[in-house]
Amino acid sequence: MRIGVTVKTPRRLYDDDHEQFREVIRAFVDQHAAPHAQRWAADGKVDRWLFTKAAEAGILGFALPEEYGGGGADDFRFNAIMGEELARNPVSDGMAGIALQNDIVFPYFVDLTNDEQKQRWLPGIAAGELVTAIAMTEPGTGSDLAGIRTSAVRDGDDYVINGSKTFISNGQNADLVVVAVRTSADRHRGLSLIVVEGDRPGFTRGRNLDKIGLHAQDTSELSFADVRVPAGNLLGAEGDGFLGLMRNLPQERLSIAAAAVAASEGVLERTLAYVKERTAFGQPIGSFQNTRFVLAEIATQLQASRVYIDEFVRLHTAGELTAEQAAAAKWYTTEQYNDVVYRCQQLYGGYGYMQEYRIAQDYQDARITTIYGGTTEIMKEIVGRSLGL
Repeated sequence: MRIGVTVKTPRRLYDDDHEQFREVIRAFVDQHAAPHAQRWAADGKVDRWLFTKAAEAGILGFALPEEYGGGGADDFRFNAIMGEELARNPVSDGMAGIALQNDIVFPYFVDLTNDEQKQRWLPGIAAGELVTAIAMTEPGTGSDLAGIRTSAVRDGDDYVINGSKTFISNGQNADLVVVAVRTSADRHRGLSLIVVEGDRPGFTRGRNLDKIGLHAQDTSELSFADVRVPAGNLLGAEGDGFLGLMRNLPQERLSIAAAAVAASEGVLERTLAYVKERTAFGQPIGSFQNTRFVLAEIATQLQASRVYIDEFVRLHTAGELTAEQAAAAKWYTTEQYNDVVYRCQQLYGGYGYMQEYRIAQDYQDARITTIYGGTTEIMKEIVGRSLGL
């Protein structure tokens, strides 16, 4: 049962090509992700072959230019569909690293690279042979990107990088890491973006972090000790890193928001099925007025959020989404996601606390969404400033 049917939300955002892509993703998850979901969660990361399989299926790199092996589909609605399907499906945790590259990392390799860099990196990326990551967060620097301390000092034809990063998704598997570094003391104009290959001497991957949720998605600490990389690995101009980050963050936040709504819909679908089967006092718990009211409220709220997010996806596809709108969408839908999980979990009673029920994993996975990509507090600050406050 799909939530769009449940609450009769009309969706005019997608055409037949988009819906066919949706079916491709569902089939891929069923064939390649579902059979390995438990093992990947236990291992803390997915197998490398997943990236090449995803590229072969056309769900990795579909927005990359065709001349470099990509799909040439520069239409964010495809990204949104992929985010929806992975968020809604309870066995697709391991696919997060695929969506991360499509939505968050690849724009840096497309928008900020010169022709030589494109020739060097994009074919391998499009084929799933080069796994990518972006390293912004540091042990002492989270949402305040201007506080980044990892340094890159020019030495002849090279940069020498020193510092550390943390909470880096795809950190264990990544072959190419876009690293935010400080190239001068200027708070904003002193930041640059440099690509570091995973086999560079001095570059080390720390432990795969033990998270509350999203267990199949590897998240790592990265260290740089006199890592020497050619100046040709600089993305854009030196000192333009902060602008590059700010330009791409709205898409990252919209992706998180769209996934949060879809994940909430998945939680509601599974809860509706549960309350129809679970009985108490001789009748299904879904027949109790309290249960109906709770689920009616959630269904209505998600219907409103679905319309809200679809409009923002439309705006972003047209190049009209503002940073303030993306921030508003991100905090609102992720806070709602956490609330939906909390209220639905209550309807499961004691079983909702058991790991054998997906709602327990939903409870763990939802929490990070109000933190990564910019915390709720930072998002509200962005919106508040847009109000002239």
